[in-house]
Amino acid sequence: MSQYPDSPLCSRLGASVPIFGFSHSLDVVVAISRAGGIGVWGATRNTPAEIESGLARLATETAGAPFAVDLVLPKDMPARQDRSAIEEAIPTEHRAFVDGLRRKYQVPDDGLPGVRSRFVRSEEMATDQLHAVLDSEVPLVAMGVGTPPAAVTAAKERGKRIISLVGAPKHAQRAIDAGADILVAQGYDAGAHTGEIGTFSLVPQIVELAGEIPVIAAGGVATGRHILAAFALGAQAVWMGTAWLFTTEHQIDPIIAAKLVRAGSGDTVRSRADSGKTLRQIKSAWTEEWSAAAAPTPLGMPYQDILVGDLLGSVERNRIEPLMKSEAGQSVGYFSGQTTVPELMADLATQTSTATGALRNRLGHND
Repeated sequence: MSQYPDSPLCSRLGASVPIFGFSHSLDVVVAISRAGGIGVWGATRNTPAEIESGLARLATETAGAPFAVDLVLPKDMPARQDRSAIEEAIPTEHRAFVDGLRRKYQVPDDGLPGVRSRFVRSEEMATDQLHAVLDSEVPLVAMGVGTPPAAVTAAKERGKRIISLVGAPKHAQRAIDAGADILVAQGYDAGAHTGEIGTFSLVPQIVELAGEIPVIAAGGVATGRHILAAFALGAQAVWMGTAWLFTTEHQIDPIIAAKLVRAGSGDTVRSRADSGKTLRQIKSAWTEEWSAAAAPTPLGMPYQDILVGDLLGSVERNRIEPLMKSEAGQSVGYFSGQTTVPELMADLATQTSTATGALRNRLGHND
């Protein structure tokens, strides 16, 4: 007997475990898929060439198990990948503030870009990234921000299923209208880009709206009890991201790993300081500086990316401890040390089975 509730969605996709595991690490994605789940590679900050090679590797190393790729395709981005045009539009006040942070924390100006500034998020880059995905063997394409109908149609013509992450019923309806095959109801609790509605409130609303379209629950999922609760809310699987930061496969910097271990659920904050869109991360000097009264209001995407990207890249390369940080959801408080992907997957299976048994006992006592 399975240790998890029945998931028609995962059975249809060829997965034995109803866990979609999101990570920027290819090693983590491979390990999740090989352990029975569905690894999801966050590739939105990778070049088309990197996406092509990364997906080729996943197709080989997942050994026939399902896997997915996640892109962020927001509306109203610049048409071209023209960094000089973006820089010209950045206000002097914002430049001065970032220069002040560089001096205050003694961040070297090494002349190199960071992950957010190695290219401009634009329609041109999104098209090139999507083409790399369409030409690959990846069976599932997740869209983290926005579900462009043209992109959905193009992917479906290549035989790929579309997963759309949504944070509100209005977003879900747009995704449904665009042709999404699967919805991820991502609550306020989640790491990275989140909306205003908590997971427990959001998931049932999306399930009701979706009808026959399967829904995955995301945001705050950390234990077997959360997995069981997600199914009780009507989801057919869960989406987890923060958990994998604690795995050895991720190979995270020890400074950031220590901060994650110390963090509780109340030690995360949503900030627009990284991308211009709300992004949940652990609290740090970075988020404190941008929330101070004297700080300018963060710019919109992709202007904020270019404003801060080089600085953040140097922070990581030179390991400037106060400013080092990580995206993380409120589930961060459930993890206290390193593990491996197979160990974590096994623990989640045991926890879900235990939680299911305990619930059955309670229901039996109530009868």
